[in-house]
Amino acid sequence: GCPLTPQPPVEIAIRFTYVLQDWQQYSWPQQPPDFDALLGGEVGGVEFGKLPFGACEDPISELHLATTWPHLTEGIVVDNDVYSDLDPLQAPQWSVRVRKADNPQCLLGDFLTEFFKLCCRKESTEEILGRNSGEEEGKGVVDISHALSKLTEPSTVPIPKLSNMVHSARKHIRRHRRAEEAPLGNEVLNSILQVGYMDILALTCHVSCSGQNLYNQLKSAPFDSLTYRLALCLCMVNFYHGGVRAVAHLWQELVLEMRYRWENNCLVYGLPSGPPDLRCCLLHQKLQMLNCCIERKRARDHGRKGGTDSGKERKVSGGENGRQGSEAAGMEHSQGRSWDSWSDSEDEFFECLSDAEELKEADPDAEKGAAKEGRVKPEGRLHPHGKMTLLNSQEPLYIPVTQEPAPMTEDLLEEQSEVLAKLGTSAEGAHLRARMQSACLLSDMESFKAANPGCSLEDFVRWYSPRDYVEEEVVDEHGEKSLRGELSARMKIPGNMWVEAWETAKATPARRQRRLFDDTKEAEKVLHYLAVQKPADLTRHLLPCVLHAAILKVKEEEAAEDIPSVRKAIQQLTGSASKLLRHPSPDYKKLEDVINQMVEVETVIARARSLKAKFGIGTDDRGEDDVELERFVSLLLEEPEAVVVGASRGPAGSIIHQMFVNAQRAALLAPGEDEPGRGGRAENGLKTIGSGVPDFPAPAGREILLRTCVPRPAPYSKALPQRIFCVLMKDDFRLAGAFSSDMSFF
Repeated sequence: GCPLTPQPPVEIAIRFTYVLQDWQQYSWPQQPPDFDALLGGEVGGVEFGKLPFGACEDPISELHLATTWPHLTEGIVVDNDVYSDLDPLQAPQWSVRVRKADNPQCLLGDFLTEFFKLCCRKESTEEILGRNSGEEEGKGVVDISHALSKLTEPSTVPIPKLSNMVHSARKHIRRHRRAEEAPLGNEVLNSILQVGYMDILALTCHVSCSGQNLYNQLKSAPFDSLTYRLALCLCMVNFYHGGVRAVAHLWQELVLEMRYRWENNCLVYGLPSGPPDLRCCLLHQKLQMLNCCIERKRARDHGRKGGTDSGKERKVSGGENGRQGSEAAGMEHSQGRSWDSWSDSEDEFFECLSDAEELKEADPDAEKGAAKEGRVKPEGRLHPHGKMTLLNSQEPLYIPVTQEPAPMTEDLLEEQSEVLAKLGTSAEGAHLRARMQSACLLSDMESFKAANPGCSLEDFVRWYSPRDYVEEEVVDEHGEKSLRGELSARMKIPGNMWVEAWETAKATPARRQRRLFDDTKEAEKVLHYLAVQKPADLTRHLLPCVLHAAILKVKEEEAAEDIPSVRKAIQQLTGSASKLLRHPSPDYKKLEDVINQMVEVETVIARARSLKAKFGIGTDDRGEDDVELERFVSLLLEEPEAVVVGASRGPAGSIIHQMFVNAQRAALLAPGEDEPGRGGRAENGLKTIGSGVPDFPAPAGREILLRTCVPRPAPYSKALPQRIFCVLMKDDFRLAGAFSSDMSFF
């Protein structure tokens, strides 16, 4: 337009970016190593049973400070290579973003990743350790195999003799094993198994409130149980003490310890009492089964020494549902087999003294008198069943001492289900299936008959399955009311299994019955199962326990930092792991993704701790500024860029300023704050520390934005916004423009 036309004002926005790379003065708080521990001073190392946590390097590599002057007018600011009026400390707006380190090494993630890699190994324990190469060692293995075969042979071999055979063979192997061949030294091994983390003699198991529901979800093992500790110990041994060879060595020693405890009737501590918990991993179930076998064996030996009934009361009600004998998988599938053949097989196992020994101890005159009077001596009574009496007499109805049902692990249950399913749906198969499932019922009937001489099936049903004994009130001809009972309709069906079993059952107390649970056979099965486990199989069994411990560790660390995004991520990965681990054969590729998610969570927590340490959060000298600083750090973690409240005058801004000052002093070896010569202004106008060194380095980038409103394309056109953006960096220059025109009359 005309030269006399006033030019529109131009608004200028300038943004300088400063990069802080020297974080030596503000290192992240990684726990120093314990040089007295077993790990020998490894960085980040901790004792057995405590998973490490944190990053081996600072997870934040740089801090980028952007100082912004949003509203400047042209002509009032000078900024060139020689002098600048733009002091970062005077900028009205500060914003910060951090550059995260690429794939920082995280301790927990390394532990999980290295342990997970064992799942892909194919070697057996013998192939890894190479224990069968020597002639002498091979002889020891043959000795053990000979001893184990003797245990499973039908011929009678004294248990103490077999125990001596096994221990002599084991000592033979260890005597010829060179010290340098052992992946784990005696000091480390003894610290694990005898006086340290895996001390089986002193180990106790308790389920914490925080870990109870979690082990149910992940199908792992109770917190701090033997299996849980074993998983953490193997994870630590794999990472620090020799990898897969050390894992195989420790597992072999533990299997030998399990056999020793079985042979010497020593319970395996650190396991919950009772039958195997099917909510846990299979390895935990196997160890519980071994403990059950040891308990049964000890109870039987105690009963023999004390001459008392070794059975226990078992709560029975609601019919025969769920009473499946553990011997079902090994029974013959013959149609015409009688009930006597199910009870009195050739392979008899009794719970206490034999009949001949009992007859010697009994009073012969009393037995002759009882036989003449037609009376039978009751045996195996526990206590009267309330005020209930027998239907055919006024004798009290006694609850008998019964055998405990056979405990089963999930693989045995699956095996039994397959056997029952193969019987088919025919009438013959259904009949045979019912007999196989009624071994426990027959045992209880025999115990009931022994405890209640002269009883009837109705008496047994009244105690065992009250639903199947129907009572109704009747009025006689004299008008008196009374209760009359009878068996239910299903009990009256011709060929009912209960009726057949009752007619066949003999009056035999539980202590003289064939054992429903052969603890010797089942213990040998468990020990064989443990012995043939490869390191890869062992890792797959224990991986849920390791993930369980890792989730608890991450939750513990997150609770100290209180990061909402991390809390949500933990819930998501817990749900994902729970869905995967509930399957018998989980997808290990997806499990690897879960481990990667856990590594990301660990990295976020490490970043939070790094920032909190750099900004002094939690120290006593910060005081009331902690709340503002925590909010600022939270924004840095959650958002790409965080605004510094109060710019250089706020609590976060003053700390950032001091960071740059210390970095400049360290880079240029300038004197400290208390040394003479501090203060002044450098040639470019920035505030300086001593010796003319500026508080801030040269800007890594300059961003200049020019904004104005100009009528285009003609002077009478509507004034529209015009914009030019310029970026100046060391090796880069960019210029962008956005121009608008009024097109109403053009």
